[in-house]
Amino acid sequence: MITAFFNQMPVLVVVVPLLAAPLCVLAHRAFAAWLIYCLASWAAFAMAFLLFVEAKIAGQVSYAVGNWAPPFGIELVIDTYSALVLLLVTGVAALTGLYARKSIASEIAIEREYLVFALMLLCLAGLVGITVTGDAFNLFVFLEISSLSSYALIAMGPKRRALLSSFQYLIMGTVGGTFLLIGIGLIFMMTGTLNMADLADRLPEVYATRTVQAGLAFIVVGLSLKAALMPAHIWLPNAYTYAPSAISAFIAATATKVAVYALFRFVFTVFGAGYAFGTLPLGIVLLALAAVSMIAGSLASIFQTDVKRLLAWSSVAQMGYIVAGFALATPAGVSAGLVHLLNHGLIKGALFMAVGAMVWRVRASSINDLAGLGRAMPLTSAAFVVGGLSLIGVPATAGFISKWALMSALFDAQHYGVMALLLVASLLSIIYVGRVIEALYFRPLPDDVSHHKHGEAPLGMQVATWALIAINIVIGVHATPELEAAARAAATLVGGGA
Repeated sequence: MITAFFNQMPVLVVVVPLLAAPLCVLAHRAFAAWLIYCLASWAAFAMAFLLFVEAKIAGQVSYAVGNWAPPFGIELVIDTYSALVLLLVTGVAALTGLYARKSIASEIAIEREYLVFALMLLCLAGLVGITVTGDAFNLFVFLEISSLSSYALIAMGPKRRALLSSFQYLIMGTVGGTFLLIGIGLIFMMTGTLNMADLADRLPEVYATRTVQAGLAFIVVGLSLKAALMPAHIWLPNAYTYAPSAISAFIAATATKVAVYALFRFVFTVFGAGYAFGTLPLGIVLLALAAVSMIAGSLASIFQTDVKRLLAWSSVAQMGYIVAGFALATPAGVSAGLVHLLNHGLIKGALFMAVGAMVWRVRASSINDLAGLGRAMPLTSAAFVVGGLSLIGVPATAGFISKWALMSALFDAQHYGVMALLLVASLLSIIYVGRVIEALYFRPLPDDVSHHKHGEAPLGMQVATWALIAINIVIGVHATPELEAAARAAATLVGGGA
């Protein structure tokens, strides 16, 4: 029986949260829905960890849905690349469960709370499905599941602007999904298959056709919209700002990271690095867009007055870092991009959780409203400081590890201009993180502080925040396991495809 369970884990990691979502609706009670979410997300995380260990040992775990052998049947594939992203998604989702109980209760009417947990489970199922599927069309299906649930979650924000933000995200997300579907349709038309491994075998015969080139272009544009790579980023700042705090933390740490994962899964393992970065000039285009994202996102962050919006613009900049690593198409560059994808997910999740804890107290997220909270909420403020230092890239933090790896990869590839821009963007991050720290510790509490709740946020919110902070520090002090896993994944990717 135990062996049978282990054999079914690749599909159970998707099915468990997918089936738990309607259970939340049937429960129709906030606490029961929260409990179902926690059980399902922690079960998914446990399975993700076991799959990571199995993929590390075996190199790849494959599962044929319904025992229909690929390429005719739907295949789920977990290799070292997808296993790392799967750990990030399920781990953040599990910790968000601890965080969300009190945070959501403070921002959303109790009669709608159960819907939030149901939608979060649907979003988790979609993100996990994107990560493990080996079928191009099913990747699109799972992407739409995660996107549709994200639109609804953002619309539940406490401010009226949440509805407009959700609508903007819906429009951009629909355009991105349409582009992706057109690209998949074009390559299916030329190959007659949707299995990614089979596509990689058949595409070289039709590389020279305009149809395949257009298919790659549509897929890159579609997933760049989902990943918020500048200039396709306009939906992200409002979405992160006006979503409920727990949703901001969950989506910021996972959604765009999974979109980047999907983009480079297609580029490296379906089309092949030689075709995308050798025959076609994709590397130059992506490096240029990444450089613009780094600087423009950092500059925009400096001028924000809302901390959630500041962190959202910072995510646009950090997405540039991630894409720059992958766009080098070298083992060192891909490894650095993957490490920063993982580390930034942890960093940004922790920062949004810390800000959400402050919002729980003062009911606002502007820099002025957070003045003096360094003394009133010392644990939460300390978590923000450590997360901010990791975002900057201070030594002994996860951010330093990934930025150092990226700088080294850029140096080896002789992209000195991009290196300089990365340094400038990192210096700019000192300014916008410093603005928040200055407000927390060097400004007095506002006069109406007596009207706010006193003390730290609830225990669950603190535990989740500090768990992510602790992981940041552990990686900063001992990064060898993560770097080795990323290096193995990079070797697989760069050598994958044709």
